[in-house]
Amino acid sequence: MRRTVRAERVVGTRGNRPRGRGTVATIVAVCAATIALVLAGGVPAGAEPAPPPTTSQEAPPPPPEAKPGKVVNTYWYTDRRVALWVYSPSMNTNIQVQILLARDWYAKPRASFPQLTMLDGLRAQDDQSGWVINTKVVDFYKDKNVNVILPIGGESSFYTDWKEPDRGKNYKWETFLIRELPPILEGQWRSTDVRGIEGLSMGGSAAMMLAARNPGFYKFAASFSGILQMTSYGMPQAIQFALRDGGGYDSMKMFGPPSDPAWKEHDPYLLAEKLQGTSLYISSGNGLIGAHDKPSDIPMLATNYSGVGLEVLSRVTSQQFAIELNRKGIPGQAVYRPSGTHTWPYWEFEMIQAWPQAASALGLAGDRVACRVGGAFKKVYDRNRAQLGGCLTPEYGVPGGRAQDFFGGRVFSGPKGPKIVTGAIGGAYASTGGPGGRLGKPTSDEMATRDGKGRFNTFEHGRIFWTAKGGTKVTK
Repeated sequence: MRRTVRAERVVGTRGNRPRGRGTVATIVAVCAATIALVLAGGVPAGAEPAPPPTTSQEAPPPPPEAKPGKVVNTYWYTDRRVALWVYSPSMNTNIQVQILLARDWYAKPRASFPQLTMLDGLRAQDDQSGWVINTKVVDFYKDKNVNVILPIGGESSFYTDWKEPDRGKNYKWETFLIRELPPILEGQWRSTDVRGIEGLSMGGSAAMMLAARNPGFYKFAASFSGILQMTSYGMPQAIQFALRDGGGYDSMKMFGPPSDPAWKEHDPYLLAEKLQGTSLYISSGNGLIGAHDKPSDIPMLATNYSGVGLEVLSRVTSQQFAIELNRKGIPGQAVYRPSGTHTWPYWEFEMIQAWPQAASALGLAGDRVACRVGGAFKKVYDRNRAQLGGCLTPEYGVPGGRAQDFFGGRVFSGPKGPKIVTGAIGGAYASTGGPGGRLGKPTSDEMATRDGKGRFNTFEHGRIFWTAKGGTKVTK
């Protein structure tokens, strides 16, 4: 019989040191009391919190078959980062979804790749992913053979289906992520049905929620500082406070009043048994000042007071969730940092820490970069090593020639020798079909425009210009 073990580790980022137990207990107690009073608003003085629920909750039956989404626009940021605008029938609006393409996307054009969805936090923007703005996610995944999926938007949504629209938004995120988007990713963007999901804060809560409500859909799920108990005493009120603070939203329109069954139907803690067979990663700090925090006048506390409280709340609910997994015999990795508040540098740290486990669950445990630079490309590489960085792929065939991919761009053979195409120009070139498209092969490296305000490459049948103000433009 297989022995089920819950792995629990305490790790640190640079500069983090464990504190004395007495001090930690005091600070945590103060923070917990502050959260209870501030977030739970309306808790009677002297009231004792109820113990967390211990009963499991059946996931609701799946909704009727949803119509697939439709791609209405595409924009290539670079040759490895592309944005799709997908019409969502359930939300009746276009949702931006960015894809960081797998390492071998061009080298193996007939291959498909596992996918990893990364969810944003409570203050998700409508124009860009917080992961792109605040972390090195783009560079980190360049050498990984996974399609990284970055849904844009969803402020205060918990990435779930709401009962009613609020603030002009008809949130149906679960329907979108589980039913409308996958046919596009798997049918048009060479993604397999081997999927993982991870997120920070609200996105961490949603990652566990979506994985539990859709058993088997994800092979891997990770919560970085997520709130993983949603129905214990005071938690609906805490979530209501967070939604109000995060954009003026009303949790009543999400799940109804706290007595509504929808709250239990979306609580990761109550749905824990549905996660059997999913590789799980749970992490949080504890609110104490860490390497990425600015000290306040209060000893051992950061100036990010809300981040202190939220991280304490995450630690408490994450530990309760991990305990429940252990009680039900469900393995998972629980990683508790000895310090740190609710902020991006720690989530970038956890993204990196979680990757080996994610890679294993997605079938990429043995995947490694294996390439060298030789032949005609070596002279070009030696001259541009700082720009290109290390190679990602060996040389491979393209229409009419050869190519090789690097961290900083791509090198193509051409009528005037190997040439480098990179950045936004590389994205525009990929959008035209690359060497097999209407521009043909490159005939120059990237050069400055005459006025010095832009850059351009020449090709057999045209040019691509770039300026900071106007972006890219393809000309003949």
